[in-house]
Amino acid sequence: MASMTSIYAEHAARRPEQLAVKTADREVTWRQWHRLVLQTAGWFHSKRKQNKTVGIFMENGLPFLQLFTGAAAAGWTAVPLHPKWSRDELDKRLRICSPAIIVMADNLADRHFLSKTDVFSWEKASEEMQLLPADPVEEAQEDLPFYMGFTSGSTGEPKAFIRSQQSWLASFACSRHDFSLNEHEYVLVPGALIHSHFLYGAVSTLFLGGTVHLLEKFSPAAVLHVMKKETVTVVYLVPTMIEALLRTNTIVEKPFTVISSGAKWEKDSKRRIRMQFPRLKMFEFYGAGELSFVTFLSNNENGEKPDSVGRPCSGVAIQVRRENGEVAAPYESGKIYVKSELVCTGYLTARGIQPLQDGQGWSTVDDIGYLDNEGFLYIKGREKNMILYGGINVFPEEVEAVLSLHPKVEAAVVIGMKDPYWGEVIAAVIKGSAAKQELRQLCRERVASYKVPRKWFFQEELPMTAGGKIARAQLREELEKKEDSHV
Repeated sequence: MASMTSIYAEHAARRPEQLAVKTADREVTWRQWHRLVLQTAGWFHSKRKQNKTVGIFMENGLPFLQLFTGAAAAGWTAVPLHPKWSRDELDKRLRICSPAIIVMADNLADRHFLSKTDVFSWEKASEEMQLLPADPVEEAQEDLPFYMGFTSGSTGEPKAFIRSQQSWLASFACSRHDFSLNEHEYVLVPGALIHSHFLYGAVSTLFLGGTVHLLEKFSPAAVLHVMKKETVTVVYLVPTMIEALLRTNTIVEKPFTVISSGAKWEKDSKRRIRMQFPRLKMFEFYGAGELSFVTFLSNNENGEKPDSVGRPCSGVAIQVRRENGEVAAPYESGKIYVKSELVCTGYLTARGIQPLQDGQGWSTVDDIGYLDNEGFLYIKGREKNMILYGGINVFPEEVEAVLSLHPKVEAAVVIGMKDPYWGEVIAAVIKGSAAKQELRQLCRERVASYKVPRKWFFQEELPMTAGGKIARAQLREELEKKEDSHV
């Protein structure tokens, strides 16, 4: 099996003038894109580094995608670094990944102290690339690392996971078989490439030979503008983006496909989006940065089993296990285990790479759920988010889904707060203008009484992780400090 970028030569030969990448201010054909990637790979080779790891410290755009694919072609490991990370967050991740080179956007030069490593501005790097010939490069080995991402461990500290080219090549089969995508797709990627959902959307489209349309940053107006102006066939979204589009009350009659992930796409949102986009096809998938694709829910299945996250993706096996390790019966909750070629190589530790797989090849990220009698998976929550209220397990995701049904709730987070009697009590943190009494009543109607939040907080903003998710540990710490100060 060749590397994930070697197929670009074929696309460039067959469709040289077709667009490969489009942004607000630039259009790049397949002939031009293939040349750019070869020059970028040549630039990496010219640095002659033993440690072939590059940090990409850039905002969204074509340069980010060019660096990522060029690094892959050269056999380097690319580490996306978020421009919104604080200095402390950035330094923690730099100590883990120890890049030999960092390429940064020119406008970020004064943003952070980076580390003792070779730092290139994009302006300087791109000038050097343009002087290089577009010579073919030696094929990168598919089992070598090419991508390093970060996730939070149980302590909230960052953990780095390593992906091989082989794992992403295997995942491209899911795009073909499960989502029915091909070389004729015009794919809108409106989210930041720092997030694996959007990065995968762009890179998989290029592998298939389609066209990627990148937005500099997400806005509902920008997405709708591109959809009306261009012949968009696929849009990669996350549920919060979908909600933002729904609030515009805009009707789009064109046919297109939405691929959603990152969080559970709620049933009511699925109902409403079909009203605004009547020719829509929807796909939802469940996965993780370490596991890649796990399950998917097709367009028809979204109507039949909207609460599920679907059936196993191509080449993926799933087990739900009890605490004693035995396989759970249908509808019995337990920890979800996955076996596939898509799983990451492992976590990067001081002692080397720690594999995710157990002795039989099964992996878990500690999500809890169950399978129905047809093999469709349902997610209850993540084990580390679970609230222990008087000895009873409560998954905050279930209560959050109910609170999000209120039209005046922009975001809802449910956490456990320390309590001397109950151990933990359920607290809801709301962004929006909904009244507490209405929210409490909504919960009473839809969940068991012990799951109704005992404490309520209303905030204008919620702390977010660099990955775009709610920083639960930080939020809990802030609220408990606030309560302690009033005692």
